[in-house]
Amino acid sequence: MEVAANCSLRVKRPLLDPRFEGYKLSLEPLPCYQLELDAAVAEVKLRDDQYTLEHVHAFGMYNYLHCDSWYQDSVYYIDSLGRIMNLTVMLDTALGKPREVFRLPADLTAYDDRLCASIHFSSSTWVTLSDGTGRLYLIETGERGNNDSEKWEIMFNEELGDPFIIMHSVSLLKVEEHSVTTLLLRIEKEELDMKGSGFYVSLEWITISKKNEEGKKYEIIKRDILRGKSVPHYAAVEPDGTGLMIVSYKSFNFVHVGQDLKENKDKDMPEKIKVEPLYYWQQTEDDVTVTICLPVDSTKEDVQVRYLPDQISIVLKGQQFLEGKLYSSIDHESSTWIIKENNSLEISLIKKNEGLTWPELVVGNKQGEFIRDSVQCAAIAERLMHLTSEELNPNPDKEKPPCNAQELEECDIFFEESSSLCRFDGNTLKTTHVVNLGSNQYLFSVIVNPKEMPCFCLRHDVDALLWQPHSSNQDDMWEHIATFNALGYVQASKRDKKFFACAPNYSYAALCECLRRVFIYRQPTPMSTVLYNRKEGRQVGQVAKQQVASLETNDPILGFQATNERLFVLTTKNLFLIKVNTEN
Repeated sequence: MEVAANCSLRVKRPLLDPRFEGYKLSLEPLPCYQLELDAAVAEVKLRDDQYTLEHVHAFGMYNYLHCDSWYQDSVYYIDSLGRIMNLTVMLDTALGKPREVFRLPADLTAYDDRLCASIHFSSSTWVTLSDGTGRLYLIETGERGNNDSEKWEIMFNEELGDPFIIMHSVSLLKVEEHSVTTLLLRIEKEELDMKGSGFYVSLEWITISKKNEEGKKYEIIKRDILRGKSVPHYAAVEPDGTGLMIVSYKSFNFVHVGQDLKENKDKDMPEKIKVEPLYYWQQTEDDVTVTICLPVDSTKEDVQVRYLPDQISIVLKGQQFLEGKLYSSIDHESSTWIIKENNSLEISLIKKNEGLTWPELVVGNKQGEFIRDSVQCAAIAERLMHLTSEELNPNPDKEKPPCNAQELEECDIFFEESSSLCRFDGNTLKTTHVVNLGSNQYLFSVIVNPKEMPCFCLRHDVDALLWQPHSSNQDDMWEHIATFNALGYVQASKRDKKFFACAPNYSYAALCECLRRVFIYRQPTPMSTVLYNRKEGRQVGQVAKQQVASLETNDPILGFQATNERLFVLTTKNLFLIKVNTEN
């Protein structure tokens, strides 16, 4: 059994600026243009039964404005009449009205349980579209932006069950066939879940294909489903369609795979699929005990256990069962194993570092279940008893409180536990690479090159670092391509922030609040005039600016997109353009 490689993100030191002094507030006005929409945006508000944080993340904070990364300064939205509207900007002073490029065949208002309609630009000539009712459309557009060759035509449409939104899609063109692979997200009810929210997140990975032969039609050739307990911050298919990358707070696992799904297509899917752990493990301060259920009629000769100071390998009946790096070192010469009467294998590992608590047995392996000893739990509770009290704040005047909350700034607090970045192989459906992101808070994603995967931006200390996935480079899969100085720190103080974006050429980052205000953070650029730092008595060669734009509307912001030249902001009834690059 292959174990996922534990990886780390390698920061490029030359892209960091240790001398960055901060953003200077610029009062220089930004040109802002306002277009009134013919019909309101097709906003779908959360229903009473969509009450969890995951519903808010996926649907309540949905970005209704879509940027076509294949064509510069071209944005789309879907209005209440079911029309896909496009605005392509060539010249700010000659703005036309948004134009209709396609109209959904179904009347969306007839569906009570629909989600927001979603769209993704799979290539320069292909689009995937969801109407929010559970139907997926595959559309050939011709060359978008060219009125002579642009014609949106449905090549495939099918009802796929419960409503979903599209996370990502990629068009794959081979000599013998054309296919489009797409990721669909649902939040589904899980009646048997008594502990959690009662919902789980489903990611369906679908491939639609057509052979380049006469009379062939597009059809679904592959359907795989991943399940998790949190909405992924980022989920994208690799450019060649062979893998998938997900950044999420809680891990995802494949549950229904390929052919099994087709066979059960007309049957009710089970509400909960119970996956038995591969092994169980316990620990004391001195040792770790691993228990594995053996196949029937297993003998001592069928079992091979090999120990190294920080590695373990278990082979059962000639098949690799478990292999990988242990969390901490063991005394491999004193470790033993035995086959018990109940046909189970019990392995005893002696800890080198006595007293160290292991959070996991094999690094990166999530297939085991840790069993906590009741005696151990009671001892821990007794040890922590002095930290609790039946009285509320019994001694408020204590001279030196154990923690002074004022010493911790609000923007240093992370409310979520650490997220992870996982890469899944499309053929084996196994996790091949895992990066524990720790306190590297996810901020946003952006498409820098439409032929590559979207980049994701993470907070590293006070900065925000942009990472470009390279699926073809197995040894160094994520490249640090840009740094937004101090942006991780600055954005944390914005309580009402809703959307985050940056220019594909990294010249600026921007965020908007739920209402009205947009903040722009320009990265350091050379000064046209001489400026001195009076404290240090030196000349400042470049400066970073912060600018604030206030929109003339009281409607909530529903969409936000950035290009190299402009910011596009969508409200219920208006589309705003903010000219950020005023030098051209």
